Amino acid sequence: MKVAVSGAMGRLGSAIAHGITKANDMQLTGAYAPGYAGKSMAGIAIEDGIEKIDAQILVECAHPGVVMENLKRWHAKGMYVVIGTSGFTESRIAELRTFWGENNPGCLIVPNFSIGAVLMMRFAEMASPYFDSAEIIERHEDTKPDAPSGTALATAMRMGKHRSSTVQKDHTEVVQGARGGLVSGVRVHSLRMKGMLSDQEVAFSNKGEMFSVHHSSTSYESFVNGALLAIRYVTKIKGVHIGLDAALDFKVK
Repeated sequence: MKVAVSGAMGRLGSAIAHGITKANDMQLTGAYAPGYAGKSMAGIAIEDGIEKIDAQILVECAHPGVVMENLKRWHAKGMYVVIGTSGFTESRIAELRTFWGENNPGCLIVPNFSIGAVLMMRFAEMASPYFDSAEIIERHEDTKPDAPSGTALATAMRMGKHRSSTVQKDHTEVVQGARGGLVSGVRVHSLRMKGMLSDQEVAFSNKGEMFSVHHSSTSYESFVNGALLAIRYVTKIKGVHIGLDAALDFKVK
């Protein structure tokens, strides 16, 4: 498979690109990163023009502020796309679907490429209907460009399908926002801290018991296996899909 990476000079994009070069069934044929033309990464030249990218599958890891315009261009080129960029809220997903048709090559939004994080989201969704209280605490590095994280957004949206959508306003806040933001009826607390990479806890409780699901990534290498799985899976689907769950199930089968 001929695969290219957009946002190839970022830490996530770079890790995935190097992972692609080690996969027996893939060839890294493009690396897109505006402003870095003339440099190289994983043994190939960096391109700053989308028209110069030749690939069947594109892994998009660009900044949230430019990702939508990039996706329109990859769509016009007829590519399969795996999206690793964070910040895909329900409204952004709806916007993507306005131009990415149901019968077009697959477009897979992956909130987190870590296999452990995917399982954490699945377990949180399974637990959600059984507990009265549920909140998400996510911790990322202080330079992360969005809050909440894409993983937290996806987790809350999945949990929200099994919970009441009406949450009473919390009148105990002395400082606005102290109780976190609401996503699909679930409170999300975003911590931005130096030295962190990716960490999320989903905390549940009933009277007399507490339960939590917790996952941490300590290296960008934790995202590579999931990214390779997503690349292999995206050619099996059409239209826009969300999450690695189906890809994990496909691999198990």
